Amino acid sequence: MPSGTPAGGVARVTLPAALTELTGGRAVVDIPGAPAAVRDILAGLGAAHPGVRDRLITERGRLRPHVNIFVDGENIRFLSGLDTPVADGAEVVVLPALSGG
Repeated sequence: MPSGTPAGGVARVTLPAALTELTGGRAVVDIPGAPAAVRDILAGLGAAHPGVRDRLITERGRLRPHVNIFVDGENIRFLSGLDTPVADGAEVVVLPALSGG
């Protein structure tokens, strides 16, 4: 782990271009706190970059329907949702849902 990394683990969060306006232009953000649940990693992301979490989670604490989140390549909708565990060093990818025909 690089020097200067906080004690505990880190999850690497990759965001779509539409959210980088809230992260100072960064598409990849390291969030301390892993191991934790996805909801906790998103809370850390929201604390570091206000507004991001609200774009991903509803007022009722549910994943927005147009958002997909993957942990190490697995869609959390098919795992434990926002309770899906995120291990130290895990990659969390946020993607907008695509539609069309």
